[in-house]
Amino acid sequence: MASRELGDGLHVSPIGFGCMGMSQSYGPSTGTRADHVDLIRSAVDQGVTFFDTAEVYGPYVNEELVGEALRPVRDRVVIATKFGFDIKPEGGWRGTDSRPEHLREAVEGSLRRLGTDRIDLYYQHRVDPDVPIEDVAGAVKDLIAQGKVLHFGLSEASAATIRRAHAVQPVAALQSEYSLWWRRPEDEIIPLLEALGIGLVPFSPLGKGFLTGAITADTIFTEGDIRGTIPRFEAEAREANQALVDLLAGIAEGKGATTAQIALAWLLAQRPWIVPIPGTRRPERLAENLGAARVELTAGDLLDIEQAASRVRIQGARYPEALEKMTDL
Repeated sequence: MASRELGDGLHVSPIGFGCMGMSQSYGPSTGTRADHVDLIRSAVDQGVTFFDTAEVYGPYVNEELVGEALRPVRDRVVIATKFGFDIKPEGGWRGTDSRPEHLREAVEGSLRRLGTDRIDLYYQHRVDPDVPIEDVAGAVKDLIAQGKVLHFGLSEASAATIRRAHAVQPVAALQSEYSLWWRRPEDEIIPLLEALGIGLVPFSPLGKGFLTGAITADTIFTEGDIRGTIPRFEAEAREANQALVDLLAGIAEGKGATTAQIALAWLLAQRPWIVPIPGTRRPERLAENLGAARVELTAGDLLDIEQAASRVRIQGARYPEALEKMTDL
C-alpha cells in the first residue's frame, strides 16, 4: 500500500490497525494471544505500517501484545499509544490524569511494555479538564527532545484545545470518531486540521461493526461487549439505522466490493491525510478492510453517497452519557 502523511512528517499506510478489540470492549475473544500476534504480523506482511494501542486497553495487556507482535519488525512500523487515564492497581480506571509528572511515569511504562526505545505517536487519550493543555503539550515536547517520543497526538479534542496544544508542540494527528454515521468532525475539526497540517485518524471507522452489515436489529451482544450499553445499538435504533447499511450495500454491489470496503473507501476519499484504523480479530476481516484501499470511488459515486446519506437520519447517541462527557467536543 502507498503511504499517507499525517502531520509533522509522519508517514503511515493508508489504513492502519486498531488493536484495542483484541483485549477489550467487544466481549471474549475466541482467539488466543498467539493468534492475535500472528494476525498483527500478518497485517505487516500485507502492508500495514500503522498500529494503534493504549495503556488503558486491558489495562496494559494490549501494549504488551502489540509490543510482542511488532518487536521483530519494529523498524518497519509506526506504533501509536496513548496516555492520560488514572489506572487503578486492581484494573480499570478512575478518570483522567494528564499531569506532567504522571505523563513522565506513563511513558516509561509504555516503552517497557512495547519493548521499544521510542513511541512514534503519543496521544493524549482524553483531554483532562484539570490540566491545562499547554502543560500537557510542554511535557510531550520534553519527551520528544529526549527521543522517547517522536510525534504528539490528541484524541477527541475540540478545535480550541487543538489550537492551544499546537501552539506549544506541533500536533501530528488527531484521533477522533469519524464515519458515515458520525460526521460531527466535518463541522469544525476537519477544516482546522487542514489549516494546521494535522492528520486525522478515525477510530470506529466502521461504526463499531455496524457498517459491515453483520449487525442487525436481531443481534444479541455477548457479556462484555460495549455495544450492549450504547444507545445507537439499541434494537430500535439498529432497525432505523439499517437504511445506511442498505445504502452502502447497493453501492458495494455495483463496485464488486463489500459494505465495509465502501465505508472505508469513503473515508479515504475525504482527504489524503485521513487514515482510518479499523480493528479485527479475524484474518478474513483484515483482508477485507485492507482491500478498501483498492476501491476507487468516483466523484459521481461520492455525490450519490452524499445525497443518499443525507436522507438517513441516524438514531441513538454514540456513547452512554457518562462516556460522552469525557470528550472535549
